Amino acid sequence: MNAELIAVGTEILLGDIVNTDAQLISQGLSELGINVFYQTVVGDNPARLRHVVETARDRADIIITTGGLGPTLDDLTKETLASVFGKKMALHQPSLDRIKGFFQTIGREMTPNNEKQAWLPEGCTVFVNEWGTAPGCAFEAYGKHVIMLPGPPRECNPMWKECAMPYLYKFAGGCIVSRNIRVFGLGESNMETILHDMMAESKNPTIAPYAKTSECFARVTAKADTPEECEKLLAPVVEKICGLLGEDVYGVDVDSLEQVVGDGLRARGLTLAVAESCTGGLLSKRITDVPGCSVYYLGGVCSYANEVKTRLLGVRKETLDTVGAVSPEVAEQMAAGVAQALGADVGVGITGVAGPGGGTDDKPVGLVYISVWHKGRNYTRKMKSMNGRDRVRMQAASTALDMIRRNIF
Repeated sequence: MNAELIAVGTEILLGDIVNTDAQLISQGLSELGINVFYQTVVGDNPARLRHVVETARDRADIIITTGGLGPTLDDLTKETLASVFGKKMALHQPSLDRIKGFFQTIGREMTPNNEKQAWLPEGCTVFVNEWGTAPGCAFEAYGKHVIMLPGPPRECNPMWKECAMPYLYKFAGGCIVSRNIRVFGLGESNMETILHDMMAESKNPTIAPYAKTSECFARVTAKADTPEECEKLLAPVVEKICGLLGEDVYGVDVDSLEQVVGDGLRARGLTLAVAESCTGGLLSKRITDVPGCSVYYLGGVCSYANEVKTRLLGVRKETLDTVGAVSPEVAEQMAAGVAQALGADVGVGITGVAGPGGGTDDKPVGLVYISVWHKGRNYTRKMKSMNGRDRVRMQAASTALDMIRRNIF
């Protein structure tokens, strides 16, 4: 089977938004063993959309569209695809009832144009939208399979995973299960070198390395008749990979470093406080992205100015005068100081030069010192990064989390 993705939206063509839906769907289709040969972006124009859909109909087995399912006049995806595939539109009463209920819940009157979202191609499989108002749908016609999803990622992403992927399982020719081995502290090229022989020899499961910002992961995918058979194939391969990569593996099928660290703190009954300079609160933000973090996270201090470091965190003025704010000594005093000030079991201090300016020969842009304090002891690391301010800050926050994982757990 081969698929074509069609993103509908003038805002994508103009560059106002990035089409992240296509990335997610392409990755999912790859897991299902379905090829993606074409991706198209078309504006909110019915004539051009019709031409794109007709072209896709002639060269793809599966057509997946994102966007154009809303209530406005330029939302014409359903109507256009129904016309191309000879389908009539029909009111889907359960969807209309859900939309009406949504507006009642938020205390707003539903305008008449919202009813448009409940009109769907006759006989289609309806994907209930638990994350918004516009339902998605799927149908088969002319020997082709058509799937329509809403455009906003907050709706498209979960609908793809919860509705569309299960719908497509029957075309995968069996069951496909993947395990993701998450790695920090090892680059993608180094990971690939370590796993090269396994990757070359392994056919089922397959092993594929991927890079993310400041970390990477290996996806191991097995195909069999049942999930249980897939798991039997996966288990020894995952175990071997984890053994080869060692402590750089921070979890299998976990969401993030912050989730792993949070779970570790909760399991040990430990509390955490952080003091950030160059990361400007990014570490605190990532920690508090995890639901339930109030069990272990007490708070943070964004100590950008030296006066804040001395007044709130107890950093010694003589230390700042002799070695400067960007130094291991200051990071250590920040970590111990924030733990004492907030009464936490674990304290983190981060200080550095995020750039693009402010660097010197001795302390260049990208130099960051990170310290973790626990039970009167500091674990301190010097980090050097490049490729821009955002990368420096993200890597510093990730390194701090990884240091907690390695040294406290």
